[in-house]
Amino acid sequence: MSQDSKELKLAVLIDADNVPYSNVKGMMEEIAKYGTPTTKRIYADWTKPNAGGWKSVLLEHAITPIQQYSYTVGKNSSDSAMIIDAMDLLYSDKVDGFCIVSSDSDFTRLAIRLRESGMKVIGIGEKKTPNSFIVACDRFVYIEVLDGAIKKTRAIPNGRNKSPKNKLAEENKKVIEKVVTVVTEKTAPKPLNKIDNQTIELIEDTLEAIGDDDGWAFLGDVGNLIVKKKPEFDPRNYGFSKLTPMLKSLTDILEIDERESDKKGIKHVFVRLRYS
Repeated sequence: MSQDSKELKLAVLIDADNVPYSNVKGMMEEIAKYGTPTTKRIYADWTKPNAGGWKSVLLEHAITPIQQYSYTVGKNSSDSAMIIDAMDLLYSDKVDGFCIVSSDSDFTRLAIRLRESGMKVIGIGEKKTPNSFIVACDRFVYIEVLDGAIKKTRAIPNGRNKSPKNKLAEENKKVIEKVVTVVTEKTAPKPLNKIDNQTIELIEDTLEAIGDDDGWAFLGDVGNLIVKKKPEFDPRNYGFSKLTPMLKSLTDILEIDERESDKKGIKHVFVRLRYS
């Protein structure tokens, strides 16, 4: 990722009706990779019980809740409020890009409009997100592959008049749950997809497009072009932490060359097709 992308001032707009609250920490850590979230807003009808799960994490991550009443049963009330705020922020000239957190295709036109205005648009949503919204973004990340996405802990009930024995058992239970939580967070999520022929063809076409006379292409350029072609491309979708180990797993069709750089301990990775 380039240094410029880290300097982007991002407006984060979250559709609470269409994404789970279980991994807000993972979402915010992912967004920080692309820039600084200067505006963080979340939209929902906070009078509804199903929005309650979000309330406990808003203060922790300094996310501003925006109340949007549901005027029609069965209709997402957050769409119009998010779109209006996004356009206000666009014309305020205070941000360089947007992160739209939703699995709703209704934001497709918004993403297109923001990109037409020169904004960087990053989408975050579930695997069920319609392709129309995915391709409208510069980059799209599935919530399921973020760190901690499979973290599940059970709350300990707050009982009254607990005996010392019960208190000791509860303390032990807390310790065990902390250990389980750490182990779970360190566990890589299961691959959402396998490396199929379509993905392999995408990699091959990219290498043919940017390879030098000998077929070699710099790994960073390969990754950037693949994402431009397919915004939802992410090695984590296939069970790999980064692009390098993913491509190393395709040794039957690819060659990897790690070259020393001017900086000690840093290597530049180049890749090419074996039949080049």
